[in-house]
Amino acid sequence: MIPRTRLKESAEKIHQDLQFVMDCFREVLRELGEEKLAQRLPWSEQGESAGKTSRPRRTAQSYSIAFQLLSMVEENAAVQLRRRLEHEGKLANVSGLWQQNLQRLKERGLSGEEIAEVLEDVRVEPVLTAHPTEAKRATVLEHHRRIYLLLVERENDMWTPSERREIRESMKLELERLWRTGEIYLEKPDLASERRNVIHYLRNVFPDALPELDRRLRVAWDEMDFDADLLDRPDGQPSLRFGNWVGGDRDGHPLVTSDTTRETLAELRINALQLLKEKLTDLTRRLSLSEFLQDPPEPLHAKVEAVANALGKRGRHAVERNPDEPWRQFVNLMIARLPIEDGALSDHPQAYDAADALEDDLSFLREQLLAVKADRIAHRDLDPVLRTVQTFGFHLAALDIRQNSQFHDEAVAQLMSAAGMDGEAFLEWDEAQRLNFLNEELSSPRPLTHPDMELGPQAQAVLDAYREVSWYIKQYGPHGIGALIISMTRSLSDLLVVYLLARETGLTAQTEDGLVCRLPVVPLFETIDDLHNAPDILDDFLSHSLTQRSLAHLQEEQGTTEPVQQVMIGYSDSNKDGGIVSSLWNLYRGQDALASVGREHGVRVRFFHGRGGTISRGAGPTHRFINALPHSSLQGDLRLTEQGETIAQKYANRLNAAYHLELLIAGTTGATARQRHTRKKKHALESTLDDMAAKSRAAYQRLIHTDGFVPFFRKATPIDAIEASRIGSRPARRTGKQTIADLRAIPWVFSWSQARFYLSGWYGTGTALEWLQNEHPDAFETVKEQNFIWSPLHYIISNVATSLATANPEIMRQYAGLVEDHDLRRRVMTKVEDEYDRTRRMLECIYSGSLAEKRPNVQQFLNLRQEGLNRLHHQQVDLLREWRAGRGAENEDLLLKLLLTVNAIANGLGTTG
Repeated sequence: MIPRTRLKESAEKIHQDLQFVMDCFREVLRELGEEKLAQRLPWSEQGESAGKTSRPRRTAQSYSIAFQLLSMVEENAAVQLRRRLEHEGKLANVSGLWQQNLQRLKERGLSGEEIAEVLEDVRVEPVLTAHPTEAKRATVLEHHRRIYLLLVERENDMWTPSERREIRESMKLELERLWRTGEIYLEKPDLASERRNVIHYLRNVFPDALPELDRRLRVAWDEMDFDADLLDRPDGQPSLRFGNWVGGDRDGHPLVTSDTTRETLAELRINALQLLKEKLTDLTRRLSLSEFLQDPPEPLHAKVEAVANALGKRGRHAVERNPDEPWRQFVNLMIARLPIEDGALSDHPQAYDAADALEDDLSFLREQLLAVKADRIAHRDLDPVLRTVQTFGFHLAALDIRQNSQFHDEAVAQLMSAAGMDGEAFLEWDEAQRLNFLNEELSSPRPLTHPDMELGPQAQAVLDAYREVSWYIKQYGPHGIGALIISMTRSLSDLLVVYLLARETGLTAQTEDGLVCRLPVVPLFETIDDLHNAPDILDDFLSHSLTQRSLAHLQEEQGTTEPVQQVMIGYSDSNKDGGIVSSLWNLYRGQDALASVGREHGVRVRFFHGRGGTISRGAGPTHRFINALPHSSLQGDLRLTEQGETIAQKYANRLNAAYHLELLIAGTTGATARQRHTRKKKHALESTLDDMAAKSRAAYQRLIHTDGFVPFFRKATPIDAIEASRIGSRPARRTGKQTIADLRAIPWVFSWSQARFYLSGWYGTGTALEWLQNEHPDAFETVKEQNFIWSPLHYIISNVATSLATANPEIMRQYAGLVEDHDLRRRVMTKVEDEYDRTRRMLECIYSGSLAEKRPNVQQFLNLRQEGLNRLHHQQVDLLREWRAGRGAENEDLLLKLLLTVNAIANGLGTTG
């Protein structure tokens, strides 16, 4: 644990830095004639009491900025705290980082060699998506970045008084710029904007974070006195890759077309190549080794000559640029071979076909540096470039293609109709009839249709998208494509349908053994019932001959030691479906069962965790999440979504990005190593958690199926304003039906968080714990004892405690006051408040004290924000009442004011949905 003295110092630093930035902000507002707004800002002794203001739009904007400033101050304080702990040799006190993980592995008796073997197998892949709403424009994010850098600049103690005044003036300049810009989209962001936002992180942030990430591993490795040579090998570092959904995820998103996918793949590729060209150009500036001061190895001379001759005029220019410097000449030749020219993609003769060839050349150059004992230059200058190539390749991030199973069914029906069959019958067939048809079709290599055939809209959309992917693979290889993901997978036929669609578009190949699919077909199990059925579906899928051939084909192509089947599990819909305890525990049970099915088939299951940005959508402390995964479900391979606002929160700045990536990679390494060196054991509380999950889910289901609950939800939360918002290109509903089932998990969670209910993050837990205490007191005592010992239990309980702390009954009642039906309001709120009190009471029993005392960090986070949030909630309730009663142009203005409060509250709570 971090020493209390250091935590106290960090809290004081937050207070001091917050005063600095807020003083600057107040001065800016006063200078612009906004005296009352300046006085009304939070964290001021002169602040006015909460109440209705005549300028809600300005107030919301100023509070939104204030909360952003607080978040930046807290982020910087955390970075500086970690730096001080590293300086004192106490970084092992920070949960989840390399030092703590390596130290614990060493204490278990693992040697450096054993840990290094695990490192070689570690592969972490964050997948970026704009699918949960991103409430901040790219322009605003850039303003935030500059403000944060000014905060960091103030850390230098060497500044003179005049230099400090200049930093203050620069801060005021950025704050004025931010104030004049505004914080909200006036129009819905288009996909091109979302794509630019994602590419910004892939292109500008993550490449700069890589060297820091590798440095942190080396520092921790040295602290453990492990052999440094174990890390200095090119394959000694864990693998980091990135995925992307923007431009490929079309589940309920009609704006993602085949054109969007083609443009996305092209932009990812060109940005990857531009990144590599910049890195190689920088390397040429560093490799100024003269052949007059060291004898170049003969293989280097020979390779330079051979490549230069093959490139012709382009090659001559590359070597003439730096005569007598063969190491630098070879890098020039690499640049000349990149398939990019004048900022555009180019397939000129002798261009690299794939990133593997560039990686081979860099590895060769590394050997030539080591041959003249330029080890330091090889490690410090060349290795980061090699790591960049390994991480980003020529594609930057692998694009997944996701679609809903129902959409695929309609596409197949339309294909059948176009081919002269009864397509409508397919939609009515039972599973056995579908499987008979699909198996018969897949036994033949001939397609149902031809490219010029007129098809229905769903069939055309799917085939057009798959054809773009097929063209890309033929042109550039498969590395830029992730997987074909099927949302709402509920049967084997949902997966075989994708094989059929792939066959229509060139995504299958005929081998000696039969038809194979060239891309992974990935089921996505989302609801709790789907998770229960998932093992049987996976068993059937892995038993299918086409799947077995395809996995063997992909194993050979990717060079893995065993066949790998990716399985995606959804946290959002399972939580919306059954509440947090049922969701997290059924996800645990599901992974355990699915991994077991894989082992029975000799297949490693690679789990893809569809986590969101809030606890109700699967978020939680990274190190706890990883430690809570079932034994043998990780196996060194972690793929997970990074969604919406979490991308900006975690990765906006280099050091913070490196920290969060370290949590993922170090945690995966630590958990994998522990699992490899311990036997799987059944925990005594597993059956208890089964019962608690069932009890919790039943209580949650009783609430959301209460008569009139949907009208209550629509009145007691700002769901209607969120559906009308400009903060995301994706529709809030899958098909437009006004039902909870049709509503996406994102706006569901977002709405309840805005009104401070946080229902799916805690509701039902109190009922389950109270039942356990009354009916099985011994098991309840075991839960209390194991809460901080058994990671899966601690992850569930701690997440519930955080959600409950963030919920606020007083504010809930304000929003419930918007429900005109008094009897409905009373019935629902009685249930909510009773369960809230029950859950708090049971958690305080588990923690043996009040949550505020036992979890001071969470309480400090909330206390800092409560004053400002109270005012914003009060304002939002007033605006909702006025907007819902209004009409016409005036109502549009009210909506903008309302959306500013939505944005400001999201900034205050640190999440949208």
